[in-house]
Amino acid sequence: MSNDLPQLLAFAHHLAWQAGKITLRYFQSGVAVEQKADASPVTIADREAEAFLRTTIMAHYPDHAILGEEEGLSGGTAATYRWILDPIDGTKTFVRGVPLYGVMIGLLREGEPVLGVVNMPALGEIVYAAQGHGCWWNGRPCRVSNVASLRESLVVATIAHGYERYGKQAAFERIMAAAGLFRTWGDCYGHLLVATGRAEVALDPIMSIWDAAALLPILREAGGTFTDWQGVTTIEHEEGISTNGLVQDELLELIIHGQ
Repeated sequence: MSNDLPQLLAFAHHLAWQAGKITLRYFQSGVAVEQKADASPVTIADREAEAFLRTTIMAHYPDHAILGEEEGLSGGTAATYRWILDPIDGTKTFVRGVPLYGVMIGLLREGEPVLGVVNMPALGEIVYAAQGHGCWWNGRPCRVSNVASLRESLVVATIAHGYERYGKQAAFERIMAAAGLFRTWGDCYGHLLVATGRAEVALDPIMSIWDAAALLPILREAGGTFTDWQGVTTIEHEEGISTNGLVQDELLELIIHGQ
C-alpha cells in the first residue's frame, strides 16, 4: 500500500497548485467576506478552491473520504484514505492582501497522517512530503536546520499575544525570554519555515485538524517534529508546535516544567 504514496503525492501537489491558482484570482481584489457560525471569515475563494479539490478527488478516488474546513465530511467513515482540506489557511491574512496564506492538503491512511502539501500561492512556494519519501520545497529536497539551542533559534508564532486564553501565557513568556529571535510569521507559513530550515520553532496555541494534517508528515519527513504543547505527536489536540527536533527538549522543558 505504501507504493501508492508517490502517485498520491503527485496528485496532491497538482491539486494544491491548481487550487492556489483559484485563490489568486481573488487575491488583493477586495473580495467580499462573510462570517461563519463560529465567527471566522470565509470568502468565495475559500469555497471555490475547496469545491475544486473535492470534485477532483472524488473523480479520481471515489472510495476515499474527504474532510474540509468549509464543507465538512463526505465519504465513508471507514474509508482507508481520508483527505483533509484547508482551501485557505489564513483567510484573515488573505482578505487583507497579505501573501502569507496557504492551500493545505493532508492525507490520512487508516487514521495516520502520511502525506502533506502546502502551497503558498502568492509567494510561489510549495512544500510537500509523503511518508518515507522525504520533504520537498519547490522541487528540491529540504530539511530542518541544525541549530541546537533556543538562544540561537528563530521562533515564529501565529499570535504574539492572547496566550492566556489558552492557558499558555507563562510558557510563552518563558519561550520568548529564551529565544534568540522572535517573529509573528504565522499560520502554515511559520511551520514551513521550520521544515525548510529557515526557523527552528513555530508555535500555534489553537489549531483545527485541517490546519495540522498536512504539517505532521511535512515536518517528520524534513527531520523535525510536529506535536502538541506537551510533546505528543498528533493532529487532533487543537494546538501545535513545529521544531527542528534539536531544540524540542529544551522547548518542552520550558513549557512543561517551567525551566
